Amino acid sequence: MPPAEIPELSIVLPCLNEAETLGLCIAQAQAALTHAGISGEIVVADNGSTDGSLAIAERLGVRVVPVAERGYGTALMGGIGASRGRYVLMADADASYDLAEAPKFLAELNAGADLVQGCRLPSGGGRVESGAMPLLHRVWGNPMFSAMVRRWYHAPIHDVHCGMRAFRRDLFDRLELRCTGMEFASEMVIKAALAGATMAEVPITLHRDGRTTHAPHLKTFRDGWRHFRFYLMLSPRWLFLQPGIALIILGLAGYALAMPRARVFGATLDVHTLLFASLALICGYQSVLFALITKVFATEEGLLPRDPRLERLYPVVGLEKGIAAGVVSMIAGIALLAMSVFQWRAVRFGDLDYEKTMRWVIPGVTLTALGFQTILSSFFLSILGLRRR
Repeated sequence: MPPAEIPELSIVLPCLNEAETLGLCIAQAQAALTHAGISGEIVVADNGSTDGSLAIAERLGVRVVPVAERGYGTALMGGIGASRGRYVLMADADASYDLAEAPKFLAELNAGADLVQGCRLPSGGGRVESGAMPLLHRVWGNPMFSAMVRRWYHAPIHDVHCGMRAFRRDLFDRLELRCTGMEFASEMVIKAALAGATMAEVPITLHRDGRTTHAPHLKTFRDGWRHFRFYLMLSPRWLFLQPGIALIILGLAGYALAMPRARVFGATLDVHTLLFASLALICGYQSVLFALITKVFATEEGLLPRDPRLERLYPVVGLEKGIAAGVVSMIAGIALLAMSVFQWRAVRFGDLDYEKTMRWVIPGVTLTALGFQTILSSFFLSILGLRRR
């Protein structure tokens, strides 16, 4: 298509049996484009409607893109992928968003923003009509997830789940979004933040859902969990690294107190404390390794952008160095275990002084396990990084 024919704005509406409200949404979008003098197109991404939605869209002269695989994210990816505009605005087709507000989004894009997020919540200047949003979503769900996005990913967003947003088409192409469900909205914001995209926010009003024949597609607890799970997957620092470091510190503190049989608040910390400390060390170390493995996997698969810190880490922590460190740890552990066997031999394999022997056995088992984990993880990280060579 010649550049002169490329529309400035594509409005994409995902649709699954929205016959009650689709016509109103299309009419609003058409009026907004006409009144603002915007060169645009309207794309309905149909996800298998059987209620006459297709006929409504075709009668109103908009382009319909059939998307066979079910899912909110799938429908949007199909519609956005088929759009032709320089900019894209997406919104739900349930009449909860007023598409007459589309020019406000376009103005922010023309001012230099890469992604413009609608904000329905008062914290970002928006407004929620009475009955338009469940109380749990309004006072807990959306504010909590939005706060997580601001803190974990530094995205200046107050309503991360708002379904009305606009973005540069080339940004969408770069992000390579993958989520097929409701978490598609979060994935877009998180990946845009990680990619350093410029973001803006536009206050909007959320209206009551115009549909009466069927319930909203959003399921509070199912989709809430999927969003939370996705946040954790894209932030191994919070899911694995920081808990792992905390456990390692706890384990080392336990060893520091239990080896000299220190008394704390009247209690003598002995071999039982060593057992708990070893458990914390092994679990914490595994959690830190998982953080590193998750980060490498997400980077290699394009889920996260390349991290300069990770790039600097590769020459320092390679396969051979990891194996060497693991072997040293295993040798130290086996040596301690051998000492316990010699003690047993000294009493002709009879009864042992367990308080004394376990001070060799517990550290020996711990060092052996940590060394074995290091060797296996080094091989796994090397396999994940094969494409880098």
